[in-house]
Amino acid sequence: MEKTFKYNLAGKELSVTVGKVAEQSNGSCLLRYGDTVVLVNAVASKQPKEGIDFFPLSVDYEEKLYSVGKIPGGFIKREARPSEKAILTSRLIDRPIRPLFPDGYRNDVQVIATVLSVDQDYAPDIVAMIGSSIALSISDIPFQGPIGTVNLGLVDDKFVINPNCVERDNSTLNLIVAGTKEAVMMVEASSKELDETVMLDAIITAHDEIKNICEFISDITAEVGKEKKEFEVPTRDENLDKEVLEYAKDNMTKAIQTFDKQEREDNMGEVREDVIVHFTEKYPEEENITKSVKASLEDIIKNEVRRLIVEEGVRPDNRKTDEIRKITSEVGLLPRTHGSGLFTRGQTQVLTVATLGAAGDVQIVDGIGDDLSKRYMHHYNFPPYSVGEARFLRGPGRREIGHGALAERALEPVLPSLEDFPYTIRLVSEVLSSNGSSSQASVCGSTLSLLDAGVPIKAPVAGIAMGLIKEGEKVAILSDIQGMEDHLGDMDFKVAGTKEGITAIQMDIKVAGIDRDVLKQALCNAKDARLHILGKMNEVISEPRENLSPYAPRIITMTVKPEKIRDIIGPGGKVINKIIDETGVKIDINDEGHVVIASENTERGEQAIAMIEEIIKDVEIGEIYLGKVIKIMNFGAFVEILKGKEGLVHISNIAKERINKVEDVLSEGDEILVKVMEIDKQGKINLSRKAALPEEEDNEKK
Repeated sequence: MEKTFKYNLAGKELSVTVGKVAEQSNGSCLLRYGDTVVLVNAVASKQPKEGIDFFPLSVDYEEKLYSVGKIPGGFIKREARPSEKAILTSRLIDRPIRPLFPDGYRNDVQVIATVLSVDQDYAPDIVAMIGSSIALSISDIPFQGPIGTVNLGLVDDKFVINPNCVERDNSTLNLIVAGTKEAVMMVEASSKELDETVMLDAIITAHDEIKNICEFISDITAEVGKEKKEFEVPTRDENLDKEVLEYAKDNMTKAIQTFDKQEREDNMGEVREDVIVHFTEKYPEEENITKSVKASLEDIIKNEVRRLIVEEGVRPDNRKTDEIRKITSEVGLLPRTHGSGLFTRGQTQVLTVATLGAAGDVQIVDGIGDDLSKRYMHHYNFPPYSVGEARFLRGPGRREIGHGALAERALEPVLPSLEDFPYTIRLVSEVLSSNGSSSQASVCGSTLSLLDAGVPIKAPVAGIAMGLIKEGEKVAILSDIQGMEDHLGDMDFKVAGTKEGITAIQMDIKVAGIDRDVLKQALCNAKDARLHILGKMNEVISEPRENLSPYAPRIITMTVKPEKIRDIIGPGGKVINKIIDETGVKIDINDEGHVVIASENTERGEQAIAMIEEIIKDVEIGEIYLGKVIKIMNFGAFVEILKGKEGLVHISNIAKERINKVEDVLSEGDEILVKVMEIDKQGKINLSRKAALPEEEDNEKK
């Protein structure tokens, strides 16, 4: 039965229709917000997946180019692999809903959000996130939501919920918050050096609206929701758990408290092997004894790591809760690149390489958003050797794309404008070793590489990952978390920024009950950590190098009148291609007349500038020019007086005396002085050699 529900979201109507389409899904809804329309479907397999120890959730955000009236580019006219924006939105949907499924649930769950129509003032990603919560909530899938989501901007020092295009352009904050009625589950933000207090107020303001959205979804569920399928948590052998605990706890606790990650994993592996051998020999008749023992051991590891931190203040590597691992930085490692920076924090190490290119090197974006190109790109690579593993190398996954985008957002606010620094910028972060927060190490390495490349950034940026362990009323906030603390903790809170404020945040919370005081303390500790890291980086390099690498292109800019663009390009590109062939430069011209010339050296760039200036120079009536005869006709001669500009010297204006043939005085290739007599309405130029002849030559003739 079709049913429509309406909600006033930030002064704009959000309508949700259930029962109209896709009736075979476990849960389906069609949402409209302005002229943005998104269909969201949630489906679960009837039986759990055998032999896995994780929850098999997949989320896909499908951008359809027909939603913005576009036909896909390229030879094959259909949507291919998802865009970077689609991948990032899929992650945004996944992260807050994943913790809200019951522990031990192993059924395949797939959420697909299909964008059918886009009104740029009504962001489809926010609609898709709300729709995912609705589809799961009204389904029979055991989802423990709902969640709500909002986008928050800061325009003229005022918070704006779900800002439109103009407001987004003028906002100093782009914040996405998702959460339940009780707690914030996820935060994603980019900002222009925002103060921690303002950021905290923004998160709380967003959560206030989220509470209302959750009420709205609960009302929908109460009216049209299906009864949830019963799910029985897999039972455990409590006696075996107790035996494993008694046998393994002391040895595993010692193994956990090993400073070096690789040594720690080796020690823990030895304990695992010993325990498994012991119990398989003790219970040879038990079919799944190895699997059960491994599960018991994982519980011991998790409980011991958390207990040591909360009760004894002891972290796996014996650091204090707010202590940062040893930091080293280095720049200029790679002689032929435009800039390079190596950042090491503990056993996390990232090498970032900066490459500068011309305007034509921008990335063309074929998506449903307003952005058509990207001048700044950050790519993040996580090879298997960085964690001591051997596996197939494949293209970047969602995690790599997400980490690259986070670092990109962190650095974007400090990059110089195109007018001040007319280069396309690409950063590539290679993770060489990873033990916690390689994404934030890539932020630090990127700052080093930009400074080494001579990019005039407004301020250095550093990043830090914060963690949290919550056991009842006891809470421990951890600075600079390592891999084990991230995996076994309750929060992954990444904060990047300058000395003045925050530029990017990414936060995921696995438990409810994280209140304002905890978030405030986490932000304060993150600021202290960030300033500490910036101080260490500044000891190596604190200002951009004065000169670019000799291997970086030299870029010269100039502005011409828009009506002169066609003269520079010429028919079929003939003129501009000639300049490029003669000088070896790259030339980019936009519709406003902004010309960017990239060359291997300054001399070639200046040569190209001189050629362009000659082309755009206006011919003035009464002026005398040294021209070249390019064509002889029986009625006169055509003379090129400037690059691409020629005029006619009629036979009557070639000499003071009367001549019978043009060839009696002129030949093709001759250089002669001519005076501009007239430029008619069609732009044709009439020249006179006679009028440009010196007076004494005229007297001699007489």
